[in-house]
Amino acid sequence: MDVKVAIEIFFGVIGGLGIFLLGMKNMSEGMQAVAGERLRRLINAVTNNRILACGVGTVMTMLVQSSSITTVMVIGMVNAGIMNLMQAIGVILGANIGTTITGWILVIKIGKYGLPLLGISALFFLFSKRDRIRYVASFFLGLGMIFFGLQLMKDGFAPLKELQGFIDWFSRFSPVDASGVIRYFGVLKCCMVGAILTAIVQSSSATLGITISLAYIGVIDYPTAAALVLGENIGTTITAYLASLGASSNAKRASYAHMIINIIGVLWITAIFSAYTTLIVKIIGTDPGTGIASEGRGLVYPFSTTAIAATHTGFNVVNVLIFLPFIGWLNKLLYIIVPEKAHREVPHLRFIDVRMLDTPTISIQQSRREVMRMGEHVEKMLSRLRLVIVDDKPNEKSESKIFHREEVLDIVQKEIVEFLTDLLSGTVPHDVMNSGRMQLRMADEYESISDYLTNILKLKLKLRDSDLKMTDAARREILDLHEHVSAYVKFINEGVQTRNSDILSKAITQGDAITHLIKQYRSDHLERMESGNISALKSLIFTDMLGAYRRVKDHALNIAETLAGEK
Repeated sequence: MDVKVAIEIFFGVIGGLGIFLLGMKNMSEGMQAVAGERLRRLINAVTNNRILACGVGTVMTMLVQSSSITTVMVIGMVNAGIMNLMQAIGVILGANIGTTITGWILVIKIGKYGLPLLGISALFFLFSKRDRIRYVASFFLGLGMIFFGLQLMKDGFAPLKELQGFIDWFSRFSPVDASGVIRYFGVLKCCMVGAILTAIVQSSSATLGITISLAYIGVIDYPTAAALVLGENIGTTITAYLASLGASSNAKRASYAHMIINIIGVLWITAIFSAYTTLIVKIIGTDPGTGIASEGRGLVYPFSTTAIAATHTGFNVVNVLIFLPFIGWLNKLLYIIVPEKAHREVPHLRFIDVRMLDTPTISIQQSRREVMRMGEHVEKMLSRLRLVIVDDKPNEKSESKIFHREEVLDIVQKEIVEFLTDLLSGTVPHDVMNSGRMQLRMADEYESISDYLTNILKLKLKLRDSDLKMTDAARREILDLHEHVSAYVKFINEGVQTRNSDILSKAITQGDAITHLIKQYRSDHLERMESGNISALKSLIFTDMLGAYRRVKDHALNIAETLAGEK
């Protein structure tokens, strides 16, 4: 091959591939920004119903335009304990179907529409002041870049069809032998090439674009393209596997589930490859020898890309239908492959940044779940604290649980801060930026509440260590105040869970009532002190407890203000 020709091919292909990948990223980010709330609802809709979970995975992947994004986010959610393994398997199955939409997008008329679509979208993106219009423009800008990138790759590969030496070399990887018969080992060899290429670039969309470009200009035939696409289903699992490294056992199981589903699927489809591709040819009407329809029938090159997209979709839909009834068995197998550890694993929130998987709309939902979990921890601390206050006898179990939860909340807050710092450092939509700031504030407030609840416990333990007991009146007042504050925190938590920004006025009213109650109990306490029946230490501990409960109320009110957009 002439060096000049080789350089021209390299520049054309690498430039087209870069624009193609950038287009995929822009299209994904634009769709996430436009459909952000729908994506959040989809995540919340994931249940143990395998069909529903599969549907969620399909729609989510169609919206974000990448099965890798979906599977990596599933790994992150499983790692954080937000999603269980059965749910994760269902979503992963759906992601395999959703990713096939990319092939059909590439089937749309390409080339001549790419550049004008890119240019018009860029004008709207640059000069529009409305965010929604800019996000929609970003989507179409990405779509234009995909089409234009494919056109550049097609033009870059064009000289190859004139190079007989390259065609002879590439024919070694073709599943079709010299006599025109499809050979099983030839199919496996071609699948392996697709898998390795996808594993290297960590994007099945990129390898699909390359495959379609080569098929489009007639360098490879339809059976070769079909086998490459099937292999790409194996190669794309490497991304989820990389994301699971260093994660929890359940996250590893989820990544292995992705690998098992795709590898077994490719093994059975390759066993019937000849019959399967023949069926696709009959449905689409493509010549299996060349991948190009007969010009006499009025059908030219683009029909080969339709066959490739149909091959990809048909395989993944059937594979999902096969695996759906056996999710329970697969779940058991994964526990055999990755057995439970001797010690209980604590779920952690971890920002998973693999290559360019930038999913702010979905990621912000992960951190929101962790903020809600902080609220649940605080409620449990309040329940345990009441048991300690009620009785003067030691309650080591409740005491240790309170101290432990306070330590957990410290760790969770640190993880949320690190997670959101990584997330918000990139280009994110305004609503995601606002949500991230709100979550940072809420996490700080919940952590502060846990500190003051622990302080109340320490005051109670100090009273006991000094061989002192609360008077009946003081205990009655503290318990009453505790009930009011517990109910108040629960009310605020419900507002956070339902995203109710209208709770502020009620929160202020209830907060004022608690403040008035604290003042009343402090006044009553001073009257008791005047009688001379209370020691200085008991008095100090009681007033410090009142102050701590007031601070708990104040921090809970801060959460309500943050939710309402006041802070």
